Amino acid sequence: MDYQALAELLFPNVTATVEEIEARYPARNLPEGAKVTRFAPSPTGFVHFGGMYQAVVDERLAHQSGGVFFLRIEDTDGQREIKGAVEALLRTLSDYGVAYDEGPRIDENGNLHEVGAYGPYKQSQRAELYHVFAKKLVAEGKAYPCFTTAEELEEIQETDKKAEIKNTDWHVAAEQKRAAMLAGRVFTMEEVRAHLAAGDPFVIRILANGDPDKKTKFTDQVKGSLEVPENDEDFVLLKSDGIPTYHFAHAVDDHLMKTTHVIRGEDWLPSLPKHIMLFNYLGFKMPKYLHTAQILKTDENGGKKKLSKRDMGAKMDDYREMGYVTEAVWEYLLTLLNSNFEEWHAQNPDKSCLDFPFNIKKMATSGCLFDFTKLNDVSKNVLSKMTADEIYTKFLDWAQQFDPAFAACLAADPDKAKAIFAIGRGGKKPRKDLTTWKDVKPYMSFFYTPYFSVDRTPLARFPEEDVTAVCTRFLESWDPADEMGAWFDKIKGIADALGYASDMKAYKADPTAFKGSVADVSMFLRVAVTGRENAPDLYTVMQILGDNETRARIQALMNV
Repeated sequence: MDYQALAELLFPNVTATVEEIEARYPARNLPEGAKVTRFAPSPTGFVHFGGMYQAVVDERLAHQSGGVFFLRIEDTDGQREIKGAVEALLRTLSDYGVAYDEGPRIDENGNLHEVGAYGPYKQSQRAELYHVFAKKLVAEGKAYPCFTTAEELEEIQETDKKAEIKNTDWHVAAEQKRAAMLAGRVFTMEEVRAHLAAGDPFVIRILANGDPDKKTKFTDQVKGSLEVPENDEDFVLLKSDGIPTYHFAHAVDDHLMKTTHVIRGEDWLPSLPKHIMLFNYLGFKMPKYLHTAQILKTDENGGKKKLSKRDMGAKMDDYREMGYVTEAVWEYLLTLLNSNFEEWHAQNPDKSCLDFPFNIKKMATSGCLFDFTKLNDVSKNVLSKMTADEIYTKFLDWAQQFDPAFAACLAADPDKAKAIFAIGRGGKKPRKDLTTWKDVKPYMSFFYTPYFSVDRTPLARFPEEDVTAVCTRFLESWDPADEMGAWFDKIKGIADALGYASDMKAYKADPTAFKGSVADVSMFLRVAVTGRENAPDLYTVMQILGDNETRARIQALMNV
């Protein structure tokens, strides 16, 4: 067989040479040790949590080493592509601060454009490149055309399905499939010309020379030393429409774009023999691989299963709707990615997560358990460390989308809103009232008249006349100019006058000697002013509400 002639026959319009293509993609000018990584999603839906997990690894490895992190859109499956998915992907990466150096971007007018010298960064625009290398493999006798009809392929697949159902003749089906594949290798140039003249579609398959009984040693950067079987499958390189399969596009693109490290899920490990063969056939240096652990969740029976697309938390857009700040999600991702992150963070509480020395040797080799409880703990800590100004700005941005009426209340008086957010904030032990933005409204809505209501249930344990007496005496003595100490001394005086203990030690020593304690007296006022038994510091609340509103609320409780 004249393989060069076969290559010319199959690719008559491919005139560029491998050398010309290689010249378009020169070596990157980077410092020694710099890593080049890529995030390469398909535009077939939302960004999965597992995808973001890998994107963070990509970003950290590249930027911590002084390298390059680029975005490539693997849009070779046009039937599954969702309109607007690329733009949604770019917004998600931007929202979570995953900064890439090259790839598609959205300009100020909302239009897509590319940045970088190693594009195009969409695989659908790189068809010429794949055809040049496919032609090379055919010319070297390492790949061949397969004119197997759709009906014949369907028959083979149906045989496989029946064998799986029976679970007895799987080896027969495998042999039949193998025989069909081997038969496809045998053809003459005359047959090829006849097929092409008839307009018959064809795919390009690799001519596998592997022995599945032999093992190849391989070092994965996460999994460690592995042994994988040699590939003996003539898998497809180019589909009948000329579009490459993932396997072929991966090899060509990551070679030309100078990718040094490929980060992907461990579910790609079975494909590794194919990729080893492809890189060897093409004469490319293989990148280093990091096959990351799967993201797992606990099921209803207490077992563990893969985090599926339908699970809450799988979709990155869910986190904004649920009210999590991006900083919390980032920090939570790092707790999953590196086992020593929490220890480092405890020792460096004031440093940014981006200062953390990410290390692939600290990555989990088995499944990572997704846990909302842990995420909530992280989120509480993150929010507690933000300033009142930061909380106000970030919450308002969220509320304008998800609760515009409440957002309008806060925006009408920013100083008041910031003063509320400042309660208990700062210091060594800041309050941790907020887990997500959804907690803000329940926490502070009582400050705003449209949302204020009183739950009198806590007062039912005490005589009505005592509640009224406390409120009356407080209104007679309260001066908004009082410092907190003087303010509380007046409350203690009211407690003593009405038979409630102002000294908590005395009350605990003999509760029966008193009607209650100063804590109960404070609770009467707290319910009157905030409408609830538990609320932020009452003195500060009264200061923010002001004299008129505080008096009006206390008077209203007495008038009911």
